[in-house]
Amino acid sequence: MATDRRASWLKGVLDLLVLSCLTDGESYGYEIARRLDEAGLGTIRGGTLYPVLNRLEEAGLVAAEFRAAERGPGRRYYRLTAEGRRSLAEQSEAWLAFHRTVSTALTGGPAAAAAQG
Repeated sequence: MATDRRASWLKGVLDLLVLSCLTDGESYGYEIARRLDEAGLGTIRGGTLYPVLNRLEEAGLVAAEFRAAERGPGRRYYRLTAEGRRSLAEQSEAWLAFHRTVSTALTGGPAAAAAQG
């Protein structure tokens, strides 16, 4: 049951997390998935990640470029657009405000927080 909830929570914030993975520069799908896994979010499979990347590209939040490799298959590299950076800032602020609200509610509401302070 907890795994089901975690998956639905992740689904609600995965676009934001993917945008966040691109703040330091361009990256490709496998590297984004690896960074999310290392952050403690678990394995994000291609069938989940690539539709997110495609949706973000269609929305103009990321730009993509395919590059051939000397060895092995080529890779599609993604980078944030200016609109993607704006969206990341707005969504991050909204998510953090939501997180604070949920945390307050889980700890007994504003009255309990004030009493502890």
